[in-house]
Amino acid sequence: MFSSRQYPHIRALIYLISLILITFVLVLIGLNTSSQIETIRKQGVLRVGTLNNPMAYYLYRAEPAGFEYELSKAFADFLGVELELIVASDLQELFDLQLNRSVHLIAANLLVTEQRRRKLEHGPVYRYSAPTVVYRVRQGIPAPEAVEDLYGSNLAVLAGSSHADLLRSLSDEYPDLVWEEKTENDTIDLMRKIHEMELDYTIMDTFLFDAQSSFFPGLRRTLLLDDPQPVSWLMARNPDNTLKTQLQHFFDIRQTKDLIADLELRYFSQQNRLNFFDTASFRQHLQERFLSLQEHFLQAAEETGFEWPLLAALAYQESHWDPDAVSPTGVRGIMMLTNAAASEVDVTDRTDPAQSIFGGARYLSNVKKKIPERISEPDHTWFTLAAYNIGYGHLEDARRLTQNQGLNPDSWEDVRSVLPLLTQERYYSQLRYGYARGHEPVTYVDNIQKYIEILEWEIQTSLAKALEETMNGEGPENEGSNTSETGDRLLRSISPSL
Repeated sequence: MFSSRQYPHIRALIYLISLILITFVLVLIGLNTSSQIETIRKQGVLRVGTLNNPMAYYLYRAEPAGFEYELSKAFADFLGVELELIVASDLQELFDLQLNRSVHLIAANLLVTEQRRRKLEHGPVYRYSAPTVVYRVRQGIPAPEAVEDLYGSNLAVLAGSSHADLLRSLSDEYPDLVWEEKTENDTIDLMRKIHEMELDYTIMDTFLFDAQSSFFPGLRRTLLLDDPQPVSWLMARNPDNTLKTQLQHFFDIRQTKDLIADLELRYFSQQNRLNFFDTASFRQHLQERFLSLQEHFLQAAEETGFEWPLLAALAYQESHWDPDAVSPTGVRGIMMLTNAAASEVDVTDRTDPAQSIFGGARYLSNVKKKIPERISEPDHTWFTLAAYNIGYGHLEDARRLTQNQGLNPDSWEDVRSVLPLLTQERYYSQLRYGYARGHEPVTYVDNIQKYIEILEWEIQTSLAKALEETMNGEGPENEGSNTSETGDRLLRSISPSL
């Protein structure tokens, strides 16, 4: 019987042939296997996992917005593919999406911690942030200055977060440190709980706190618990590294660096576009900007049936009557129309004052038709303005939530009190359109109401003075007239016979 032991040269030959065959098969497999980036381009889709929150992704006026959304969209454009966002309900689901390779990467303002490095690959670092203790200023209660000051307090962090990992790492050194890990909240909700004194402390990133603190007066940060940590996108480990290489190219180019700087300014600046009402600034703009636009407002009011002060006040809240104004999400012009809204009302140039004003009035009219007719005035108008600002879908979410809480969904005051809840994960996670900046439409409508009052006050004051001067045999042009220049011009442009 033949035996390879008897013929060692034959055994060597068989081994060599086997080695050649295996090498050949591996080469064939390599030739027929596309790299990760080639597969993405072939499929034409980049799948990105994210979270529905103000730091990452949300809907604004029915269009996608958010820092991570815009940056992910730019990377997809860089690759020449479409962006497909997959929104996770919480951090654990987000990481599961990546570990199960359901997405190509995850982008949600995530710190690159040692625990995360063990499981996932990280992309280029685009920000640094340190974990800090957040508290509410209370009379007679000093700010914590050491970890021991947190003993015996009501401290909570998000389950699955880097801050939960950090507290666990500190527990050996500080055995009396006790905390709760919340699964039903997001970080913004924890800020709200501290603001309402349901919690004493939380741990959050300095960058996130600085971006959101203006919405929670009285909250402060203190006591950094670790050195600044890098923030980056995360992805599954892949031997070919082609996706990571393309990410590096994308983050290295000047356009991306400029985009990140612009996005951080627009989304995370503490300058809130809906600041408190400023009477002096409004009156200055009334004289410097409004009078040249007023004829457009009068004609748009006549065409749509709205009162012109309402249209003018809305436009001021949107843009301060600046035809070149641009919002963080790219809406622009005096009436701040989105691309979709401009197309709906046949506006071809959103920066043209006449087109913007007429288009905005027509779009407002379209929104008003969606509001149930049974709602009486002025609530019907306030709902219309809120929907113009936040989007009809988010408004309907708020109205349903109002009804669920035993309040009247047809009452603006009731819905107004509920709208801020759209920023809280426990509520928006159950709603059709998800997270929304629910405080904004409240301030938005409040400010428009105040702007209308000032416009009407200016007109009524000028009218009263003009009538008094007429009765005294004087005219508005009389040198002794006390009628304000702005009010007089405003009055005569509306009532030229006076």
